[in-house]
Amino acid sequence: MAVAARLGFDEHRAGELGLAATELATNLHRHAVAGTAVVRVRRADDVAAVELVALDAGPGIDDLGVVMADGHSTAGTLGVGLGAVRRLASHYDAHSVPGRGTVVVATFWPAGTPAAVARGDRSVAVLSRPIGGDGVCGDAGTWRGDGDGFTVMLADGLGHGLLAAKASQEAVRAFEAAALEGVVEPGDILAAIHRALPGTRGAAVAVARVDAAAGRVRFAGVGNVAGWVDDGERRRGMVTVPGIVGHKRPAIRSMEYPLPAGALVVLHSDGLTEKWSLADYPGIRRHEALVSAATLLRDAGIRHDDASVLVVGAA
Repeated sequence: MAVAARLGFDEHRAGELGLAATELATNLHRHAVAGTAVVRVRRADDVAAVELVALDAGPGIDDLGVVMADGHSTAGTLGVGLGAVRRLASHYDAHSVPGRGTVVVATFWPAGTPAAVARGDRSVAVLSRPIGGDGVCGDAGTWRGDGDGFTVMLADGLGHGLLAAKASQEAVRAFEAAALEGVVEPGDILAAIHRALPGTRGAAVAVARVDAAAGRVRFAGVGNVAGWVDDGERRRGMVTVPGIVGHKRPAIRSMEYPLPAGALVVLHSDGLTEKWSLADYPGIRRHEALVSAATLLRDAGIRHDDASVLVVGAA
């Protein structure tokens, strides 16, 4: 509610957000395994929203339709149920697999949903988590969209903590500057980021240009940020080259890969193991990208390191 107040929400809308947040957090406290609540700020059309992500590692929900009915609430909650959370939120999405866990996304805009979001602009998401005990994450990601698709970037600053975060945030600024200059080729964007990072620790960085209409993705990566194309039947890795962006110039090059209809593009730092498969989560491909990102961060982000994942999907 304090975040909502800083963003200009009126008292009534902030109160609705507080009710929903308390319901989600109480459910995690009472029933979840390894429950986590994420509070994010989401921006579109010069308006800011508060986005809640509740994720846990079990026990899962057999029938989300039942628990989202108004008035249904498990023991110990406020009694408003997930149905009320869905009704109060500007946008709501949820996915659950019994025995594996649940992810709930609820977004609260102060008034009407901005046009950019109303057009369905929820097919890209990035989510990060700092190493245990750190208050800042050394990973960072960003993206931009245009009429032909999305260009995305994920950076993993060397090490962790403030100095790693400085490197990854500088990569974000360089990506945005390249966008303003009209640079679209991933290799050229990565070269621009390389020129911006001397004086920092450096970073592993991956950039992808995702064009679903043309059925292709162009990718350039340096270091240990992994890139994948997952079409539901097989997962194909995209090639990165050794090196540190911002230090001795690596051999930057772009490569093109086929992008089958409905395929997801996933980038993640080495804080996630590569032993994951979206086939373990029936129906998840029909949900927004943030649901997939949260699920992968929860289940594959098991290494003692900063962890981040960026997903481009069709939802």
